[in-house]
Amino acid sequence: MTSGGGIRIPSRLPLLLTHEGVLLPGSTMRVSVDTARNMQLVKSRLLKGTSLKSTIIGVIPNTRDPEHDTDELPSLHRIGTAGLAVQVVGSNWPKPHYTLLITGLCRFRLAQLLKERPFLVAEVEQLDQLEGLSGAADGELGELSQRFYQAAVQLVDMLDMSVPVVAKLRRLLDSLPRETLPDVLASMIRTSNKEKLQVLDAVGLEERFKKTLPLLSRQIEGLRLLQKTRKPRLEEDKRLLPVRRGSPFPGHRFSLEDEDEEEEDSDDMALLERKIRGASMPEPALRVCLKELKRLKKMPQSMPEYALTRNYLELMVELPWSRSTTDCLDIRAARVLLDSDHYAMEKLKKRVLEYLAVRQLKNNLKGPILCFVGPPGVGKTSVGRSIAKTLGREFHRIALGGVCDQSDIRGHRSAGTGRGASRTAFALFCASAQRQAWYRQSSDSRGSGLQNFSQTGVFQVLDPEQNHSFTDHYLNVAFDLSQVLFIATANTTATIPPALLDRMEVLQVPGYTQEEKIEIAHRHLIPHQLEQHGLTPQQVQIPQETTVDIISRYTREAGVRSLERKFGAICRAVAVKVAEGHKVAKTDHASPGAETAGGEKADGREESLAGSADLALPPEMPIVIDRHALKDILGPPVFEMEVSERLTLPGVAIGLAWTPLGGEIMFVEASRMEGEGQLTLTGQLGDVMKESAHLAISWLRSNAKAYGLTNAVGGPDPLEGTDIHLHFPAGAVTKDGPSAGVTMVTCLASLFSSRLVRSDVAMTGEITLRGLVLPVGGIKDKVLAAHRAGLKRVIIPRRNEKDLEEIPANVRADLDFVMASRLDDVLNAAFDGGFPASHLHAQITSKL
Repeated sequence: MTSGGGIRIPSRLPLLLTHEGVLLPGSTMRVSVDTARNMQLVKSRLLKGTSLKSTIIGVIPNTRDPEHDTDELPSLHRIGTAGLAVQVVGSNWPKPHYTLLITGLCRFRLAQLLKERPFLVAEVEQLDQLEGLSGAADGELGELSQRFYQAAVQLVDMLDMSVPVVAKLRRLLDSLPRETLPDVLASMIRTSNKEKLQVLDAVGLEERFKKTLPLLSRQIEGLRLLQKTRKPRLEEDKRLLPVRRGSPFPGHRFSLEDEDEEEEDSDDMALLERKIRGASMPEPALRVCLKELKRLKKMPQSMPEYALTRNYLELMVELPWSRSTTDCLDIRAARVLLDSDHYAMEKLKKRVLEYLAVRQLKNNLKGPILCFVGPPGVGKTSVGRSIAKTLGREFHRIALGGVCDQSDIRGHRSAGTGRGASRTAFALFCASAQRQAWYRQSSDSRGSGLQNFSQTGVFQVLDPEQNHSFTDHYLNVAFDLSQVLFIATANTTATIPPALLDRMEVLQVPGYTQEEKIEIAHRHLIPHQLEQHGLTPQQVQIPQETTVDIISRYTREAGVRSLERKFGAICRAVAVKVAEGHKVAKTDHASPGAETAGGEKADGREESLAGSADLALPPEMPIVIDRHALKDILGPPVFEMEVSERLTLPGVAIGLAWTPLGGEIMFVEASRMEGEGQLTLTGQLGDVMKESAHLAISWLRSNAKAYGLTNAVGGPDPLEGTDIHLHFPAGAVTKDGPSAGVTMVTCLASLFSSRLVRSDVAMTGEITLRGLVLPVGGIKDKVLAAHRAGLKRVIIPRRNEKDLEEIPANVRADLDFVMASRLDDVLNAAFDGGFPASHLHAQITSKL
């Protein structure tokens, strides 16, 4: 690499284009690498290279604005600096990039560009040989070098020699060769990139001294003027400040720039202190912030702790310690808003209006925490947004799905790695007022590892008795959350911790009936989708009969999300036809047999979505979506009424199940074959359902004689010499719960008696070993599922009769409800003609 006191560089160098500064020989600069070419150079050359030669690269200043830089190759500067990459640091924040520490070696001239991809490679001609000034010591060049040396010594003498880096610089001036001083000093003093570029272009040593000497003189005059105007702070002004780039050598980080940066930092600190004192913090929080600010003033900016402490203080300033909104409560307006935004949901809207009324009478009401529980797509989020809109509060949603660490709720410790504020503090930071409406989505959707999830963090946020002094681990000061309105949602309460559930008021949001879905579709969903797709009611019409078809044959859900997606698919198909209609309407009508502008035949099958209009019609003609158009757009129906077809053999019954997505009908099938009396259960059943199956078998065996049940060979024991297989279809779905007992009994009774269960009957209820029918939950969702499936009779426990009040009147009118207190009632209602027993068990009345 070196020969005869000079530096030899390879004739072919990879080129690094820099936007941030100019690298001069003898100086060190940090370069941020984030463009595609430069990133590829670092990965292919610097990270994989093993020799010293592979770490030498050419640094070319790029004068193009980085904000408008493109992938195209800019016009390259002809003079560059060969540099040695002494350090490579990678990072992924805020985007993937590398930071290089490069030491300048010598100048080179760009001779020819050899390769542009994946990074630039060029043939270069070395310019600096660094052979000394011995031959020109007495000429003009020697005089220039002497003047430059004296000016450099004068500049250093104006600084405080007690500072170690200043003393080291004074020694370097005597030990460095004179020909290196222009580049070294030009990289240290306060100069612009344009001036450094002029120094870089000065290939001749004499020209370089002439270019740099005025810059050095200007720096001396600036320091002299600064000393005159700021004599009381003379000692502080003489100190050398570390800088991030522009250092002469690795390990020698100092700058001779004036103290404008220090003055700016001082003003910045004063502004930050004024913000802290003006934030109206409580006294404990103010003391913490002032203590951190005092530490920040003493901390060098190069320390990583500097940025973290400053971010902490800025977050503390932005928190709404004293800012709050005033609730705009008008119960009549709230009622109108809720009725216009949401159809049905009467029970939920009634409770929300009660809450708002109490809030109007008592402004500082603490709690309760409302928790909306119901299937997806029934409007839980939109109700929360309407409440915030009614109150005039800001609305923030914090999703707790997948949260398994209390640090997400209460923040990370301010010491250590991964420090950061919690989601709670972040929502406060985003808000402009202390009174807000917070919507915590999916309180039941946490991670499976509850051992890693601390319920205490959630309690401190939600509990009105604790959240007046909520302490975030990152902020480490108390913050009052008592005036925040919390609204939680969940699909089910089964997985919510009992202690958390006890602190919330649960409001059930059941699924919609078919009639409610029709009203919601024509009031909200269809107008919204037409607006989203740029259509008008004059261009497309969706009759009520089509909506009924979509609800019953293409969607089967408790909410309306899938229904809205179907309307979106219809609007997209209509948008295509309307756009094509604009083109077709400008052309003459095609003759029979000819092709139209859209490539479709005019005499063939009618191509409009309505099945009755031609594509050549003007686009303003309304396109009516009928059943034929629906099939063209959405395809064949997804759901068909298959109940009657599946109940053509003995051993099949229909049960009702509750799922987080709403109610569902559930078929139970049974078969028997010769065996040893074993019971086989399939369909991914949980422990509760397995126990219900054994209960059903035991009850039927104990009552087999009374009901005339026999085995395959006519014996009195139904299981003698017979194996029973009980199956719940849809085996990929796990099933469990205490509501399938009566369905299993009916299914097995049908199998043992060889009688068919009625095809229009569904049932739910748990059983006991004595044949009693116990109440179950989710009656409304289950009844709505039976109604959607077209069933006519529903058997429910008698103790669930009170739950029928929640079911809409039109649904109750369409169904025949049978209240069962014993299994005898269930069997008599499930079979045509009843299921009579030879003798019923006598009822024994307790004398207690």
